[in-house]
Amino acid sequence: MKVLVIGGGGREHAIVWALRRSPQVTEVICAPGNGGIAQLARCIPVDLGNLHEMIDIVAIEQPALTVVGPELPLSLGLVDELTKRGFRVFGPTQAAAQLETSKAFAKEFMQRHAIPTAAYALCTTLEEVREELPRFSVPVVVKASGLAAGKGVLICNTHLEAEQAAAQMFSGVLLGTPETEVVLEEFLTGEELSFFTLCDGTHAVEIASAQDHKRVGEGDTGPNTGGMGAYSTDGLATPAMREWLRRNIAQKVVDGMRSEGNPFKGVLFSGIMMTPHGPIVLEFNARFGDPETEAILLRLETDIVDLFNASIDGTANHLTIRMRPGASVCVIATSSGYPGKYVSGKPIAGLSPVDSHSEDVVVFHSGTAIKDGQMLTAGGRVLAISAVAPDLQTALNIAYAELAKISFEGMQFRRDIGHRALHQEQA
Repeated sequence: MKVLVIGGGGREHAIVWALRRSPQVTEVICAPGNGGIAQLARCIPVDLGNLHEMIDIVAIEQPALTVVGPELPLSLGLVDELTKRGFRVFGPTQAAAQLETSKAFAKEFMQRHAIPTAAYALCTTLEEVREELPRFSVPVVVKASGLAAGKGVLICNTHLEAEQAAAQMFSGVLLGTPETEVVLEEFLTGEELSFFTLCDGTHAVEIASAQDHKRVGEGDTGPNTGGMGAYSTDGLATPAMREWLRRNIAQKVVDGMRSEGNPFKGVLFSGIMMTPHGPIVLEFNARFGDPETEAILLRLETDIVDLFNASIDGTANHLTIRMRPGASVCVIATSSGYPGKYVSGKPIAGLSPVDSHSEDVVVFHSGTAIKDGQMLTAGGRVLAISAVAPDLQTALNIAYAELAKISFEGMQFRRDIGHRALHQEQA
C-alpha cells in the first residue's frame, strides 16, 4: 500500500521510519518532509497552512492511507475534507481536534465531564485578566488558548508579570499573532507524564507513557520550547496507574466527545501532572507528541499500520499494542538562539548514513534541508537523536555517543535528559 504522511518534523520522520518497517507498506510519500525524511520517502513541497494544496496532493497521489502528523492541518479540517472525498485518513476531525486547538474548549470540556484539571479562568480582555488574577496565588500559569507550537505557556511569579504576559499574548507581541482568549491557571507541582492512547471514536487503548523536557536549559531552566528531549520507560507509571489514566481520563474524553457529537479518532496525548493529590490534566494534544514520538516509536513492536487502521475502523479494542521492554530516549539538537531567533542554513557534519543505523539508535530530522548535496539546518529544533536499550542509562549513553559524532555551528542540546528518572533510580 502507498501511504502519505502530512508534515515535516521529527515526529513525521519517526512515523515515516515506522511505516518503512511495515510489510504492508510499499511506498511512503511525505509532504513537505525534510532532508532526513527525503532519504526514506519521496517528498512533495506543500504549505501546511494551505488546505487546498494538501487536498490536491492527496487527490493526485491517491494513497491508500493518509496520516496527518501536525496540529495545524488538523485545525484546518484536513481530515474532514479528505474523509468527505472518500479517502482513508488517520487523525481527528476539526471539531474533535479542539481538545488541542482551543485550551478554552478543553478546560470547559473537562469541567463538563468531570475530568481532573487545574482551577482556571478564561479571559477575552486584559480587564478580565486583571479582575481574575487576585483569585490565583503565585506562581500563576498564563496560557494562550490557541495553537502556539509549545511556546504559549508562561509561569509567572507575580500578578504583574502575569498581566504583562497576557497583554503580550493579546497584542501578538509574544506569539506573532494576537490571541483572542487567554487562560489563567493554577500552578501545579509534581512529575509530568505524557500518556498516549489510540482512540477509535468509542475506545481508548494505551500506547505508551513518556516524559518530555520542555525548558531549554539544563535543570529545567529557561523558557519553554517545543521540547528538548524525552524518554519512555516501563517504570514511568505503574500498570495500575496507567489503567486508571486510561479509564478515568482518556476513555472519559472519548465518551464525552462521542456524546457531544464529535467522536475522537486518532492519538490522544494527555499531558498529566502527577500531583500529591493525584493525576491532573495539564493539556491535551490531538496527535502524536513531538519529541515523545521519536522515543516511543523506537519501542513500538506492533505494526504501526495496524494502529492506524484500528483507529479508522473502530476496532482499537481488538488490537494488542506491544512495546519493547526497557527504555527509549530522544535528545534534541537545536540551533543557537532557539526558542528565540535563530539562523538556519548551517552545514551539518557527522551524520551517519540512514542505512548504517542499528535497531538501537536512529537520528530523526526535525528541521533540515538538502541543498547542493549538503545537509543543512532548517529550523529551531534540528535533529532528534533517539535510542532504545534495556535500561534508561544505557539508552542515554547510546544517544549521547551518537550525538557526539554530529556538529553544526551553534549546536546546543541538554545533557541531562532523563535526569529525574535517573535520580530516582539511584535514590
